[in-house]
Amino acid sequence: MQVLEKKIIFVGGKGGVGKSTSAAAIAWKAADEGHNTLLISTDPAHNLGDIFNQSIGGRITRVADNLSALEIDPEIETENYIKGVKENIKGVVHSGMVEEVHRQLDTAKASPGADEAALFDKLISIILEESERYDRLIFDTAPTGHTIRLLSLPELMGVWIEGMLQKRQKTNENYTQLLNDGEPIEDPIYEVLKKRQERFSKAREVLLDGGITGFIFVMNPERLPILETKKAIELLDKYHLHVKTLIINKILPAEADGEFLGQRKEHEQQYLKMINSNFTGQQLIKVPLFSSDITSKGLLKQFSDYFTEG
Repeated sequence: MQVLEKKIIFVGGKGGVGKSTSAAAIAWKAADEGHNTLLISTDPAHNLGDIFNQSIGGRITRVADNLSALEIDPEIETENYIKGVKENIKGVVHSGMVEEVHRQLDTAKASPGADEAALFDKLISIILEESERYDRLIFDTAPTGHTIRLLSLPELMGVWIEGMLQKRQKTNENYTQLLNDGEPIEDPIYEVLKKRQERFSKAREVLLDGGITGFIFVMNPERLPILETKKAIELLDKYHLHVKTLIINKILPAEADGEFLGQRKEHEQQYLKMINSNFTGQQLIKVPLFSSDITSKGLLKQFSDYFTEG
């Protein structure tokens, strides 16, 4: 399956469709094939610990041969992100204003989007820094809406920072003419913004490079996941992020019998037809409903075996 050859894979989808299990199975397969793999959960629900039956948390933890995992806590990342901003403004803001600026930043922690900005900062760090240590980075992302906002951030933040840099440059030129006899002035804030712009630019480059990065959406053969996935793919296309692979999870197996399941299967067939007609540009990987939750490495291997098909 071509997408599994990518260095970086994002796994998204509606909550409850089996996204974490799919991401874990993809990571398991990569590790089993000898690739040093890091599985990262950005989903606040964090199911990886349950799947591997061990505590993972915010530090890179080895869970199997060639396989490590990390669960990113958005609250901790927001805290670290605000701390970083406070460090950046040291010596830039007038000493009498520092307390007020810190108060404003602490208030910003609770503002909409603060978690996502912090999470994206962490994501960039992993993409740019862990890429050298690992052959594969597999991201188990939060439900669809969060994923789209997260993945569209490099473009949005890039535009915003570019505007800030232009404003800052203009202000510096004006100060230089007025106060400094034409001598350029040092501007630490400009330097901080410039560095951030470079990081966003590198991350955007990686996300848009189809040779490096792949996107997979997981859905069940049900109406709402189908509609949500279709919308998500169309929206990500606008940001030039193309989802080429779908995992259709929890399909009733042929051996499932009984009147109730028979009716359910008939119903499901309509949705499978709907999937086939709506997603002609994507490779479809079909995985049956397992009789139990995937909470052992043996079951994870069974799940990953379906990725050779499609």
